[in-house]
Amino acid sequence: MSDLLVRGPAGFPPVRRGQDRGVPHIVILGAGPGGYEAALVAASIGASVTIVDADGVGGACVLTDCVPSKTLIATSNAMSAVAGAGSLGVRLAGVPDVSDRPDVAGIDVGRVYARVKALAAAQSRDIETRLEKEGVRIVHAPGRLVGPHAVETDAGEAFVGDGVLIATGASPRILPSAVPDGERILTWRHLYDLDVLPEHLIVVGSGVTGAEFASAYRALGSAVTLVSSRDRVLPGEDADAARVLEEVFERRGLEVLGASRASAVRRSGDGVVVELADGRVVSGSHALMAVGSVPRTEGIGLTDVGVRLDVGGHVIVDRVSRTAVPGVYAAGDCTGVLPLASVAAMQGRIAMWHALGAAVAPLRLGTVSSTVFTEPEIATVGVSQRAVDSGAVPAEMTMLPLARNPRAKMQGISEGFVKLFSRSGSGSVVGGVVVAPRASELILPISLAVQNGLTVDQISHTFAIYPSLSGSITEAARVVMPSDAFANTL
Repeated sequence: MSDLLVRGPAGFPPVRRGQDRGVPHIVILGAGPGGYEAALVAASIGASVTIVDADGVGGACVLTDCVPSKTLIATSNAMSAVAGAGSLGVRLAGVPDVSDRPDVAGIDVGRVYARVKALAAAQSRDIETRLEKEGVRIVHAPGRLVGPHAVETDAGEAFVGDGVLIATGASPRILPSAVPDGERILTWRHLYDLDVLPEHLIVVGSGVTGAEFASAYRALGSAVTLVSSRDRVLPGEDADAARVLEEVFERRGLEVLGASRASAVRRSGDGVVVELADGRVVSGSHALMAVGSVPRTEGIGLTDVGVRLDVGGHVIVDRVSRTAVPGVYAAGDCTGVLPLASVAAMQGRIAMWHALGAAVAPLRLGTVSSTVFTEPEIATVGVSQRAVDSGAVPAEMTMLPLARNPRAKMQGISEGFVKLFSRSGSGSVVGGVVVAPRASELILPISLAVQNGLTVDQISHTFAIYPSLSGSITEAARVVMPSDAFANTL
């Protein structure tokens, strides 16, 4: 569709809109999952779409965060597979027992990081190609709101939309007492520019990001110390799952300093020193700051046009992604709803369906599944153990250790479990936890059950491959299946 320069709102420079005035125009600020998925939906409905973004298509998720980190973790998983191959009878030439020789495998740091960055760039290009094929215009420039429905770039070009979506994402939180230098004191966005594998990596923060990188770098061969301000790692995750992970960390020689708040991080010669609040000092070669993220909502004109922010700077939205300004929507990490790419994408889609008058269902956070990509992985969906234990959600729980699964035995898997939560009367599945290799894949049948209101009876009567790890899901359903489900068979 050709574009036409038209006069913008009073006091603003000319803007571009679709030449066909009957075609709605959507302007999206940010090209991460929330932005590009929204653009694809809007284009499919028939809207003219412009994305304004300075960071690159795919956003931080694709270029510096999720895609690169999981690519690095794929390498660490391969290293772990080699380390555990001895128990399966695998021998390397000249090495009697792989398990006793952790030095038989190593990584080429340059090739690993080059692969990480190349894959991220390729994924970004793939998304951009798809957007262009669907007719989405991409403007590679910083942008800000200069009116309720107007976005202006630094170059002075402005775009007015019938609807605007804010999808600017988030950035790593920076502590004044631990300012990253990109060489020894790092955020996760600095890791892939290193030219060495950290000899001793101190990870500050035991949430999802901290736990994932601690797990990965220990598998890659670094000594790792994880500094946790809480009593356990992954304080926001299932307690049983966190306990399994802590046991694995201990067995693999990863040091966890629980209830140890870092007060400062500073350079010391060719290394770093982490000062703890209780006076202890931890020394290492590098420090990774994994203390959360902050929304990228400052300096882009949001409050000037009436968009409301919470105390943390996140855009306040409802369940269909609307802000306080009519016609202005927001999606992704800048909203603080849930910092997941899948949630950002769904928020963006919902925003466009709503803005363009299509049928839409509000966001249901109770059906969102998530994964911690440690070894083993931890995947969850629906209600939590905490909600059940507190009585907030009346449900029954069953938990089966993965060690009793025949496929797990064949693969040498000894840690992990499958946990199901179901309504006492109806047997409806309302949540679940899987701790296992590839738990991110195994959680899908439980997510389907939660999303569609399936019962443990229905799951228990579903065929599972024998032998398979997924067989533990149907077995767990049979364990918790209400006794009256058998009434018609007696």
